[in-house]
Amino acid sequence: MHGRCNLACRYCYLYEGPDRTWRTRPAAAAPAVLNRTADRIAEHAAAHGLRDVALVLHGGEPLLAGAARLAAFTDRVRGLLPDGCTLHTTAQTNATLLTDTRAATLARHGIRIGISLDGGLAAHNTQRTDHAGRPSWPAASRGARLLADRHPDAYAGILTVVDPRTDPVELYESLLALRPPALDLLLPHGNWTNPPPGLAAAQTAPTKPGPGRPTPYGDWLTTVFDRWWQAGRRETRIRLFEECIALLLGLPAATESLGLDPVNAIVVETDGTIEQVDSLKSAYDTAAATGLDIFRHTFDDALHHPGVAARQAGADALAATCRACPLLTVCGGGHYAHRYRAENGFTNPSVYCADLDRLVRHIAGRLSDATAGAHR
Repeated sequence: MHGRCNLACRYCYLYEGPDRTWRTRPAAAAPAVLNRTADRIAEHAAAHGLRDVALVLHGGEPLLAGAARLAAFTDRVRGLLPDGCTLHTTAQTNATLLTDTRAATLARHGIRIGISLDGGLAAHNTQRTDHAGRPSWPAASRGARLLADRHPDAYAGILTVVDPRTDPVELYESLLALRPPALDLLLPHGNWTNPPPGLAAAQTAPTKPGPGRPTPYGDWLTTVFDRWWQAGRRETRIRLFEECIALLLGLPAATESLGLDPVNAIVVETDGTIEQVDSLKSAYDTAAATGLDIFRHTFDDALHHPGVAARQAGADALAATCRACPLLTVCGGGHYAHRYRAENGFTNPSVYCADLDRLVRHIAGRLSDATAGAHR
């Protein structure tokens, strides 16, 4: 919806990463782009008999486009969808521009609001500053509390990028204080060529699955899992944990971070360019490019693009190391962007291989203990 952001987070994979395509694109999507995108979404839903469509209004900061424009676009897409197809819309915001009027507008038009934060305290958000270096936390925390207090039905949850330098229990409980119905705990977008903080660069990707490197992210996540698991009640949903449990039980799950389900998302940029998911931009400049646009191409054309097709291929697209791993159906090779290595592309295990091994085995152990206890 908008290709710029009112914040300048120091770790941002989009504006501080290797990709530079955003610099030459218009700041906001023009009406012609939005109208054509709505047409393409409806066309795709009809062609495939879809019963549900997920629409994420993203950026940059989508509220820079204005709440009214987000609402109007959502209404147009909903109005064009075939009968029996339900639209599920979310706007992902840093919450600094949230006001009661804007939140009410989005809620009235059936748009749920997701918030991106690094934690529930000012100390957790020191890297999330505006372009003048001023902290975003005062405005962001006001926005989050406003949403929880005034518009809880429109509150989708909080997205947080894991930082192993923080106290995991403190951070988790600080987020609980903001009353999110769900949390997304995401690993930073790093890879073998540009490893994430706390993981040293390796000469080669691993040739066998499992441990062999430090697991700061796995250790952090298992600590939060135990706090969440042992609470005695579900204080909030944590998508990563719930998806892992589902996969361990042989149930379907839908997340980019785990499992073998094919990717089912595509991005339309502000100029109408069709791209792969924007997390790929953390790998190298133009990594998400397809050469397609919504004026000349359909979303079926995007499905046939080699990069998208590779992410529809399941285990066949994974490195031999991953295909031989006993955790394959749960881990699924990890997030696609985290497999990148400049020498050989994406046919590697995740840079978080050891961390994911630690987390999945830990959750499996807790699940096994609970199952055994239930049968005593």
